[in-house]
Formats: sequence, structure tokens, C-alpha cells
Amino acid sequence: MNDRLAVLPDSGWERVLCIVAHPDDMEYGASAAVSAWTSRGIEVIYALLTAGEAGMAEPPEIVAPLRRAEQEAACDTVGVSDLRVLDHPDGMLVADLDLRRDIATLVRETKPDAVLTANFDFEAYGGLNQADHRAAGIAVIDGVRDAANPWVFRELGRDGLRAWKTKAILVAGHPEPTHAVPVSGRDVERAVRSLECHEAYLAHIGDHPEPSVFIPEILAEGGRASGAEHAVVLRVYDLGGLGD
Repeated sequence: MNDRLAVLPDSGWERVLCIVAHPDDMEYGASAAVSAWTSRGIEVIYALLTAGEAGMAEPPEIVAPLRRAEQEAACDTVGVSDLRVLDHPDGMLVADLDLRRDIATLVRETKPDAVLTANFDFEAYGGLNQADHRAAGIAVIDGVRDAANPWVFRELGRDGLRAWKTKAILVAGHPEPTHAVPVSGRDVERAVRSLECHEAYLAHIGDHPEPSVFIPEILAEGGRASGAEHAVVLRVYDLGGLGD
């Protein structure tokens, strides 16, 4: 019996939209898949729902531009040139209609084959998941489907943003993955460097484990689950287009 995870069928994709709550949320393994995609010519767009301004000891007006600069460096490391930072309040993200509308707008603007977000379970990463992570994931699920319905947020259609159906939603860090994206040694190295770009944030945390140690371990574990040396594992929700 073969219990290996299936390889994500992404060969025909042109664009992936990654929507997460904060700077650094993409850098805990998922950025290795981003590196693999951009190396193959797939465009990847990052959208942060907050600027992460409440995540450090310094005042938000100092932290927000600092964290954006660190995220820009992380994006450069894995081949992402399109970074968008929304202005929802860090630490107080709410999965309401405003957030769903913003996500539906992003999807209709960028027309991605897939949308990737992070684990939004109540319990995650060895403890209680952070509030913004939970709100972001729920809003992504709803907003992506809203983008496909011309009768939801009709004002977007009047503004010229036609309905767009995404093929799949991908959830990184999920405890029950369904698919894997095999990644190269170069992708692993780039993923490590992408997290190391968040230097000020990691220094603020203080006792954060070394990216050069735990990121390769995560990706090696994904490889063992999929029959590759290294892989990013994902929970994939097929919205009816994964086999196209």
C-alpha cells in the first residue's frame, strides 16, 4: 500500500497568490514551494493582510516599515517581486465582510490558479493558534469563493473586476496534508535565507530556533511523506479545477 502524499498537479499553473496575516508567515517552510514555483516561471504574489506592526516592542510606526523591508528582502530571496500589504490592524484582524471583500478584490485583480494561506486551526504549531492566523484563513476560504460569485460584492463587477474562479486553495502547515511540492536543495537554502531576512523580528523573539536547523528538518519530513528528499506539504481543497 502506498501512503505517500500525491504531488501537487501544478504543471500548467501561471500564477499563485499567497495571502497571510503577517510578515514572516510565509517563511516557515512554505517559501521553499514559492522558490520552486518561481524557478519554473510561475508568478507568485504575496499579500499580507496586516503590516505586522503590533509584533515587536517598538512603536507600530517604527515596526511597520521595518517589517515591510524585511519581507521585501525575504521576497527577493525566493523570486517574488509583487508584495502587497493591506492596512488591516495587526492583532485585531476580523474575518468580516470588509476583509472578505479585500480578498475577493485581490483574487479578481490577480487571477491566480491557486491561493495559498497558512494553517488557521484553533490549535496549531504546538499550541493555541494566533487570532490573526485564524481570522485570515477563514476569510481566505470565504473570499476566494466570493471572488467566483458575480452576485457577491457586486460593486467589484461594476468597477470592472469580473468574477474569477480559482482552481484550488492550499493550506500550509496543516496537520493533515493531502499533497506535496517537491523542492530542491537550492529551494531549501533559499527558504532558510528568507526566514533569516526577518532579522529584527527574530531578535525580538529572542529564543527562536535557528532557521538553518529547523527549516531543513521540516522540509525533510515533508520529503519522507512524499517520497522526495525535501518537500512542502499542503492541505489542498480542490475548487473544481485542479485536474484542468
